Amino acid sequence: MKRKGYLALCIMMLITIFSPRAFAASEKPVPMNFAPSARSAVLIEADTGTILFEKNAHEKLPPASITKVMTLLLIMEAIERGELKMTDKVRTSERAASMGGSQIFLQPGEEMTVEDMVKGIAIASGNDASVAMAEHLEGTEEAFVKRMNERAKELGMKNTHFVNSNGLPAENHYASAYDIAIMSKELLKHEEITKFTGTYQDYLRKDSENPFWLVNTNRLVRFYQGVDGLKTGYTGEAKYCLTATAKRNNMRVISVVMGEPDVKTRNNDVTTMFNYAFTHYKVMPMYKKGETVDQITVDKGQQPQLNIVTPHAVSVLMKKGEAAEDYQKEVVVNKTVNAPVQKNQVVGHIFIRSKDGNEVSRIDLYPEHAVNEAGMWEILKRTTKKVLLRY
Repeated sequence: MKRKGYLALCIMMLITIFSPRAFAASEKPVPMNFAPSARSAVLIEADTGTILFEKNAHEKLPPASITKVMTLLLIMEAIERGELKMTDKVRTSERAASMGGSQIFLQPGEEMTVEDMVKGIAIASGNDASVAMAEHLEGTEEAFVKRMNERAKELGMKNTHFVNSNGLPAENHYASAYDIAIMSKELLKHEEITKFTGTYQDYLRKDSENPFWLVNTNRLVRFYQGVDGLKTGYTGEAKYCLTATAKRNNMRVISVVMGEPDVKTRNNDVTTMFNYAFTHYKVMPMYKKGETVDQITVDKGQQPQLNIVTPHAVSVLMKKGEAAEDYQKEVVVNKTVNAPVQKNQVVGHIFIRSKDGNEVSRIDLYPEHAVNEAGMWEILKRTTKKVLLRY
């Protein structure tokens, strides 16, 4: 009996060992779903834009206050162009003061600096502050919204249309999770924005009789290491939405969830996505921002030679365990260009390829600065000099 029992046990073990379930290759991989309750979600690495996870990422959905990411982007771009300063005073109209929902309780005629308005938008999600800034920049909110949609088109946001500057419910006001990730990535190019979006609490009207306490609507700023933004959203139609960003070990990721049932689920799903990204991936720096990678000749230019530089830091996203040697870099530029040369003129590319030859990244290259066309007298002098040098 013991021998029969032993034999039966051995047979069962062999069946188990050679069962198809024992071979990982014979099993269908379980698809990742880091946001099972969300209507839409996406996870990207910010430097390269690589998608690490997506779920209905291109579905058009109400974005609620995540709309304000575009409002903040246009504010920061106006500051960068020198059209606006953080110290400028912004006067609140009656219309701006009448906004409902989340607000910083601006009064008609009240003046506040751009910096404080940005605080009110980024930290407290102030609908009133958003409209006040929209009117300050473009005269009317309608004109500002037109610029929002133009900028969305420029960024390639194909499934987005704005109707207002703050995300309050409106017909035909929508965005996709992927588009939100794109505009979040663009906003984060203005590094100073995280000074606001990464602040957990602050005050407005601090020295007045009625100071206003700001508490960040994005609680992950306080409870997840590396989170420094970006924007929450909620309406009855949109449910709970969030575009969040975190940075660890020089790698920044952006996670967007839309249509979550509650705050806890929303934050848990974003946390899960962040954990996945930081556990499995790393970023390898290749070039610094503004690094000279080559030089070109400017035909008939006031400056005959011109440095070609990277427009931003260039990195490669790789799985942990991979090495930089697994990737090859190639710089391809137009060796000669005709004057005039514009600063935003693409004159070459950096190609980064994996060891099997697949292109993983292509970066546009630009001149270090603009070069105007030389005058006839300058061109004549150069030509004469070249002729004389031959003899």
